[in-house]
Amino acid sequence: MSPIQRVVKPTTRKGKKVLLRKEPQIIEGAKHTLIFKGRRTSETVRHALKDLYDLKKPAARLLIRRNDVTIFENQAPVENICRKHESPLFIIGSHSKKRPDNIVVGRMFNYSLLDVVELGIDSFESFRDFPGAKITLGTKPCLIFNGPQWDQSEEMKHLKSIFVDLFHREQVDAVRLQGLEHAISFTATQDGKILLRSYKVLLKKSGCRTPRIELEEIGPRLDFTLRRSKLPSEDLMKQACRKPKALKVIKKKNVSKDGLGTVHGRIHIGKQEISKLQTRKMKGLKKTLQEKKAEKSQKNFTYIATNDLNSVSE
Repeated sequence: MSPIQRVVKPTTRKGKKVLLRKEPQIIEGAKHTLIFKGRRTSETVRHALKDLYDLKKPAARLLIRRNDVTIFENQAPVENICRKHESPLFIIGSHSKKRPDNIVVGRMFNYSLLDVVELGIDSFESFRDFPGAKITLGTKPCLIFNGPQWDQSEEMKHLKSIFVDLFHREQVDAVRLQGLEHAISFTATQDGKILLRSYKVLLKKSGCRTPRIELEEIGPRLDFTLRRSKLPSEDLMKQACRKPKALKVIKKKNVSKDGLGTVHGRIHIGKQEISKLQTRKMKGLKKTLQEKKAEKSQKNFTYIATNDLNSVSE
């Protein structure tokens, strides 16, 4: 039986804002990522964590102190750290004789561990190894996933989803061409390697309206090997991916779109009797006395003929 939680009521305006910010949001912003070290770290892991922090910031926090955590044996310390810093995503760097240059990425749901994947660093080149200008802080990157291996196993599907959550920023409807400055490429090879590359998008003159695109690698360059993973159950993943009712699209009746995006609507109307339509009354359109008499005599004749037919049939 779960303990009863005390309902905290704000007493100040600032406290009310803090509680509202902690409540579930219908439209979420960029997910915050917590980056910290394990028991031991190597120089490669420390530089890799710093470069991943540079790619993710300002929606990230890098902790300096080491933490005695082993997430695959005991996940409670990691859950407490993420709950303390209000972070749904985390990256842990560690180093040991059995698993050298180790990176662990994972997600939280409702302050509990959702899924976690362990990656080993095979090769690494830092930001400093690539000369030239870097990207602007807070630029929304274009994420590219190369290779059919991303959809062939559950581990790769979850790792792809984790990478999208890590580097995806605010939800936008459109991006202008000049605003597309950064591209991050994830390549899954046949031998099980995962290659992370970061490029700066350069718009060159092409002699026409559409510019010529060139990619300049700016780092970091990381080659990973998939080691261990801990995946959630189907019911837990379905609960974590549930959308609120406010975001569900309600289908409108008799409204459709064609291939070009043009909206078409269908209107259903009853049978129209043009003779009974009310028109503008004008003296020139009034019936004459002779026309009225002829119409009245026609009605009388029709009535008499109908009665005669009825009497004959009887």
